[in-house]
Amino acid sequence: MRPILASLALLFSLAELPAADAPLTPEQVFDRRIKPIFQSPNPSSCVQCHLAGVDIKNYIRPSHTETFLSLRDLGLIDLDKPEKSRILALIEMGKDEKGAAAVHQANRTAEYEAFAAWVKASAADPALRSAPKLAADKLARPARPDEVIRHARKDRLVESFANTVWPMRFRCMSCHSEGSDQSKKFIAEFGDRVAWFKAGGPEATLKYLMDTKLLDAKEPAKSLLLLKPLNEAKHRGGQKFVVGDEGYKAFRRFLEDYAKIVGDKYEKAADLPPPLADEVFGTESWLKIENTPAEWSGKLLVVRVHAWDEKAGAWEAEPVATSDRKIGAGKPGTPGTIWQHTLTLRAAKGSDRAKAWRAGRPALPAGRYLVKVYVDGGGTLDRDWTATLGDAEYVGRAEVRSAWPTGYGSMTVVPAARVKKD
Repeated sequence: MRPILASLALLFSLAELPAADAPLTPEQVFDRRIKPIFQSPNPSSCVQCHLAGVDIKNYIRPSHTETFLSLRDLGLIDLDKPEKSRILALIEMGKDEKGAAAVHQANRTAEYEAFAAWVKASAADPALRSAPKLAADKLARPARPDEVIRHARKDRLVESFANTVWPMRFRCMSCHSEGSDQSKKFIAEFGDRVAWFKAGGPEATLKYLMDTKLLDAKEPAKSLLLLKPLNEAKHRGGQKFVVGDEGYKAFRRFLEDYAKIVGDKYEKAADLPPPLADEVFGTESWLKIENTPAEWSGKLLVVRVHAWDEKAGAWEAEPVATSDRKIGAGKPGTPGTIWQHTLTLRAAKGSDRAKAWRAGRPALPAGRYLVKVYVDGGGTLDRDWTATLGDAEYVGRAEVRSAWPTGYGSMTVVPAARVKKD
């Protein structure tokens, strides 16, 4: 009798189990495929595109029902076309990135397949589709607002790098530019680390720098990327920046922003740095001001170059090019020193000029230009590296006609004696 009862009990218990080929319930899919992602200590595929602020775990609640309702209420699930759900599109972002690490691709595939199966099963459940909305405090989302999340995207950081650090590469006389004759000479002496401006462009350069010790995310102002051109850390090329000059500002602003991004320091949109108004382009066009007055010696000299607007019959209000450099210290009380440096071109974002320079080789057209000169004689930038020299530092202007040839041996020259106040 006992064997018969045992057999009946086994039959009843098996009858309660789903058939081997029966589809899993949405909750079973969640428990088996989504919850392990939520509980994993490893970062998700989001880190491929985002440096901080977001992870797929941010969208998962502990329970199947709450997770689905949260995603539904956030507009991330398409009830009628679950395969078109935005959560799936977000997971797939970056799948076509060339050179992406295999671990990112593997994570993305696992996440996508898990969410696709679960979303499809859940969207077919009438009870879930018609369930009341969750309270706002029950919605699962990243702690940071969308503006901060977008700011921490790697492609946005590359764009920032391309508009700050990258245009300054010509200040380095090609020593750090991969493939240049000068860099090859130093590579033979110091190794490949010298050529950190990569031939692949801004993205390749930034990717390289992020894997080196040149960036200090904890103390950005102490980054070797900044200390070496200041000559505060041993630098074979000597001093290339002074505090507050164009190169220093570009590097420092990028480094400060980078450190706050990777440290997840931006909490709200108001914390983000203001966007730069101009697009910036480096060139190998040189400007020289020769026989500078003795009182300028050892000071930072800034030039702002304004183009002539033929239609308006006036100088453009905003400079089309800028440059700055410390004037070499000549003999006390004697003139005769020179100032010379490469020009950095500037154009309003989205302007025709910016588009043209972005599409080809940035260069000033031949023509008539006004060179305005400023000298930081009172240490304005020493006190505040973010300051902009103005009327107090203005020493004069000179008109010049030039085709702006490139190369150290083909400088556009302005005698300092022609620099006069208005």
